[in-house]
Amino acid sequence: GMTGTFHYGLQVSIINSPAEYIQSFIHETWLKRYGSSPSAEMITLMWSLIVSIYSIGGLLGSSSAGYLCVRFGRKKAMLLSNIPALLGAALMGFSRLCGSFEMIIAGRLFSGVCGGLTQNVHIMYAGECAPRRLRGLIAITASTFSALGKFVGFALGLREVLGVEALWPILLAANAVPVLVQLLTLPFFPDSPRYLLIDQKDKEGCI
Repeated sequence: GMTGTFHYGLQVSIINSPAEYIQSFIHETWLKRYGSSPSAEMITLMWSLIVSIYSIGGLLGSSSAGYLCVRFGRKKAMLLSNIPALLGAALMGFSRLCGSFEMIIAGRLFSGVCGGLTQNVHIMYAGECAPRRLRGLIAITASTFSALGKFVGFALGLREVLGVEALWPILLAANAVPVLVQLLTLPFFPDSPRYLLIDQKDKEGCI
């Protein structure tokens, strides 16, 4: 769950660094595709869509969090959230290779779905699994790891790291790393006792 909220913070901040490179990519792609340069307004529109569509994905993810938590349980819901995250990372990572800025838009949408899911499910899962005396401390890890993800995103975006024109697709796909960490570790954790008792009627598993 912590890696999920880390992914959210990383994705929020990581898009800011390659802004000029992505806008240049939109211009070049448009020129090759249609044989004419796009207007400044069109580039601004496409860039605004890339930035803002993450929030639309977040709304979709947040809206479905409650249903997924009851239908599949908190742990499985977080595991399912990795699917749109990996899909989004792949779309953004291969966008320049495929010559499609639309893949960045779609990738941001899928990443937003993951962010909306994990921000909600993590708090539920961590709060329900934590011992009573540690519940408050564990619950604030959502904001702690979101802030840490934003910091890492800004650090990766420095020109000395990945914030150069040749590496911006790798920078956008870097959010796959915390997703893979969660995929490898989360299956070894138990499910929420509340979910086991109330939704699954599994008293022994809850205890």
